[in-house]
Amino acid sequence: MSVFPALELLLPRVQKPIQYVGGELNATVKDWDATTVRWALMYPDAYEVGLPNQGIQILYEILNEQADVLAERTYAVWPDLEALMREHGVPQFTVDAHRPVAAFDVLGVSFSTELGYTNLLTALDLGGIPLESRDRTDEHPIVLAGGHAAFNPEPIADFIDAAVLGDGEEAVLEITAVLRQWKAEGRPGGRDEVLLRLARTEAVYVPRFYDVEYLADARIRRVVPNRPDVPFSIRKRTTMDLDAWPYPKQPLVPLAETVHERASVEIFRGCTRGCRFCQAGMITRPVRERSITGIGDMVQASLDATGFEEVGLLSLSSADHTEIGAVAKGLADRYEGQNVGLSLPSTRVDAFNITLANELSRNGRRSGLTFAPEGGSERLRKVINKMVSKEDLIRTVSTAYANGWRQVKLYFMCGLPTETDEDVLEIAQMAHDVIRAGREASGHRDIRCTVSIGGFVPKPHTPFQWASQADPETIDRRLKKLRDAINANRSLGRAIGFRYHDGKPGQIEGLLSRGDRRVGRVIKGVWEDGGRFDGWNEHFSYDRWHAAAERELTPLGVSLDWFTTRERGEQEVLPWDHLDSGLDREWLWADWLDAIDENEQDDCRWTPCFDCGVCPGMGTEIQIGPTGRTMLPLTPVGPTA
Repeated sequence: MSVFPALELLLPRVQKPIQYVGGELNATVKDWDATTVRWALMYPDAYEVGLPNQGIQILYEILNEQADVLAERTYAVWPDLEALMREHGVPQFTVDAHRPVAAFDVLGVSFSTELGYTNLLTALDLGGIPLESRDRTDEHPIVLAGGHAAFNPEPIADFIDAAVLGDGEEAVLEITAVLRQWKAEGRPGGRDEVLLRLARTEAVYVPRFYDVEYLADARIRRVVPNRPDVPFSIRKRTTMDLDAWPYPKQPLVPLAETVHERASVEIFRGCTRGCRFCQAGMITRPVRERSITGIGDMVQASLDATGFEEVGLLSLSSADHTEIGAVAKGLADRYEGQNVGLSLPSTRVDAFNITLANELSRNGRRSGLTFAPEGGSERLRKVINKMVSKEDLIRTVSTAYANGWRQVKLYFMCGLPTETDEDVLEIAQMAHDVIRAGREASGHRDIRCTVSIGGFVPKPHTPFQWASQADPETIDRRLKKLRDAINANRSLGRAIGFRYHDGKPGQIEGLLSRGDRRVGRVIKGVWEDGGRFDGWNEHFSYDRWHAAAERELTPLGVSLDWFTTRERGEQEVLPWDHLDSGLDREWLWADWLDAIDENEQDDCRWTPCFDCGVCPGMGTEIQIGPTGRTMLPLTPVGPTA
C-alpha cells in the first residue's frame, strides 16, 4: 500500500518537498499484483543527484519492460524528512508509487562513491530492514549492491546480501530469472537457498558464503568459500554490443532541480588509455563503441521523450570515439537552428580539436572547456600514464582562446604516488602560462582559467592499489603552497580561479575504498553517531569518522592510517582479490613498477595487446569503428494538405 497519505502531511514541513512526490515524465507505475518479481532501485544520495544517474535509469527501464517485473526508485531522504518519518512511523518509500521498500523482493543499490554507505544504513533502518544481513528473514528484500564501488564491497559486507560486479543490463535480468523460478517453486530453502542459487551463477557475490582469515600482523591471510558449492572467485559482467541496449529510451524528466538538466547518451563504454589512478577506466575494459547510427537514434529518442534542449555525449573520454568527428557533425547538422545543445564531458588534451569544438557549439552555445592534465609536472604525468605535455596543453588552449572561448577549466590531483611539492607547484606555472598564451592568442585580457584540485585516493583493481595515500596534512600543506604560488603574480593570478577540497574527506574515502570487513563497524559507528550524506561538505565530519575509526579499529590492531597511508607489498592478500575484474594481478603489479620507474604504457586500441588479461579472461574484445555507417539527416515532416 502507498504511504503517501501519511507522507503528504509531512511534506509542508521539509525543504524541497517536490523531490518526494514522484510522477515525473516517463516514470512507470505498474500493478503490484500483476507482477512476480519486484525491484526497488536506490541511488544512495539526494534526489537531485540520484535522478539523473544513468545506471539507475537504464535498469529501471529494462526491468519495467518485462511484463511480470516491477521496478521503482528510491533515494536518500534529507535529515529533516528523516526525523519526521521516524516521529510519524513513515518507512523508506519509493517515489513512483510510494510503496515501502521492505515490501520489494530486491533493494538494488548503485554505489558510484563509497561515501554513500551511511545513507544505505539510513534507508535500511527507515525501511524496517535489519542493518546486518545475518538478522534478515525470508520476509525482507535481498539487499544487492552494484556500481563502481561494489568492486570492493567488503566494507559493507555485513550490510548487503549480495553484490554484482560490472555492467547491470543482463545481470538484472538473470537475477530476476533466478528469483522468478525460486518463487514459482514455492520459495524452497528460503533466503539461504535463493542466495545460494545466485552465488552459483559465479556472477553474484554473496559475502555470507565467504570467510576472511587474518594473519598475526592483521593482514588478510585468505578469503575462502565456507561451503563447497560456491565459486572461489566472482567474475565481472560485461555487456557487449551496446547498440543492442539503447537505454534509457525514455529518460526521466525531473520535477525538482537536479545536477544535470539534459538528456545523456553514452556513446561508448570502457577506456584503454591506461591512466593508472583511474578505477573506472580499468574496471570497464574493454572499449565498446556505439555505432554512429545507434548514437543518432538514441539522441533523437531522448529529445522526443523529454523535451530537453541539451544532450550530453557521455563516456570516460568521449572525444576518443573513433567517429566522434562524424558524430558531432551529424548531430550538429540534424539540429541546427533547433536550439539543441551538444556537450562533451572533460576532454583529453590530445583528443581535442577546434573543428570538433565548433561543431558542438554550432548552435551558438559556447560553454567553457574542461581539460584534465591530472599531474602538475611532466615527470608526474609519466608516473600516472597521462601522456600529455605542457606544450600540448598550451597549444590546445591557445587554439581555443583564439577561436572565441573565454573560459578553460583544468583538473588536477594532489597526493599522487611519488609526488613532491615541486610537482604540485608546477600547476601554478602551467596556469600562468595558460593565461599568458590565452591573452596573446585572443588579443583580450578578459579570459579565465579555473584550476580545480582533487585529492588522490588509491582504488582497487588499479596499478595504484598498492600505493600509500598522502595524509591530509600533506595534501593541505601542498594546496596552500599552490594557492600562494598562483596568487604570487597578481596580474595573472586574478584571472585564475582556484577550487579544491581539503585532504580529510579523501582519507575517509581511502579507508572505505581499500578497507576490508573490519571497516564495517566503523561505518555503523559513524551512522549511529549521526553520519549522513558524507559526500556533501556541509554534512561530512572528519572528527566523527576519525573517532569511530579509533574506537572500532584499535582493538583489532589496525587503524585509519593502516588502511590509508600504508604501502602494500606484492604478496599481500588484498580484500578484493577474490573478485575478478578481468585484470591480471601480475600485470597490475608490473604496471605499478612501471609507474615508479616513470615508464608510460600505450593505449591498446591502437597497439598490439599488452596482456592486461581482460579480453581473453572475460571472453570479450575491443569493439571500435569506423563502422562505415552514416548518420542521415532527419526528414522534416511538413503540414499535410
